[in-house]
Amino acid sequence: MDGCRIIDGPHSLRAFYCNLMDNAIAELDNIKRQLMSLNRPKKPKMLVVDDEPDNLDLLYRTFRRDFNVFKAESGIRALEVLDAEGEVAVIISDQRMPEMKGTEFLSKTVPQFPNTVRIILTGFTDIEDLVDAINSGQVYKYITKPWDPNELKVVVQRAAETYEVLKQRTEELERSQVQTRLLEFLMQTVQEYSSLATSLDPLTKIISDHVCADVCILQVIEGGSLTSLQGTHSTGGSVENWLADDPLVISAIASQNIQASVNVSADANLANVSHYQTSGIQAHVCLPIIYHENPIALLSLQWKRPCTLRPDELTTIHLVSQLLAIALTALK
Repeated sequence: MDGCRIIDGPHSLRAFYCNLMDNAIAELDNIKRQLMSLNRPKKPKMLVVDDEPDNLDLLYRTFRRDFNVFKAESGIRALEVLDAEGEVAVIISDQRMPEMKGTEFLSKTVPQFPNTVRIILTGFTDIEDLVDAINSGQVYKYITKPWDPNELKVVVQRAAETYEVLKQRTEELERSQVQTRLLEFLMQTVQEYSSLATSLDPLTKIISDHVCADVCILQVIEGGSLTSLQGTHSTGGSVENWLADDPLVISAIASQNIQASVNVSADANLANVSHYQTSGIQAHVCLPIIYHENPIALLSLQWKRPCTLRPDELTTIHLVSQLLAIALTALK
């Protein structure tokens, strides 16, 4: 295991990770563009809450073109909507409602949805409640009734932009933490097993779980060809290995570059390949594991749906392939 000592310890691991991140990964660009095209962002979600039906309908009509708008006639009903639909970008709530005031309702949404931006509509002067809500971060802005539609649109647009910034920062932090944990788990697994053969299955499970793949295969290459030595993991139990006959795999090994199809049914080169039809695989990412310019293994990630990976997750997988090159060589 001496070959793994260059990345022992969290500080060395972070340095190794940062070094990999600094390297340009030109071969990923085309696949990233495919992912962004396939996973186009949907309209942001908005929740409008008001006990007056006319106001509720007016808010819905005002924003339905730019947002996926949900309506609720009370704070209690709004909490039920959030439980069912999850996080929304913007909440607009009336302040004076029966059963629960707007500020009280909004305060209940903060722990679960901290990034959501909240706007209060008020038709009276309730300074104490509003000031407390604004100061505690529960309310982004308040609008007095009757509101100016143009002014409200501007406020909501800024609120949506604020939400995107907050969401992006949160996701970047979470991704960084997940990436670091993934690399740590991989190295811990390598250190726990004494041979290449015994480490392959645990490694595929860790990687598969990280990217929610339906099938993951890590297969050793010798002399430019796939060998019988492999690790597999599948959410369905058994794994059918047709990699030796797969066009993507053949191209990946020959070019020593990542190859992928993010939507097999729409890929003219793969749609009629028999093993894709029989297995139901709809997305396939193949990464050759390269050490000193020689392919030593192949990582195959397969999904039974068009690929939902984000571009940054693809970058993480590429980093994993580089780490595996070092780890597998050490195990050999």
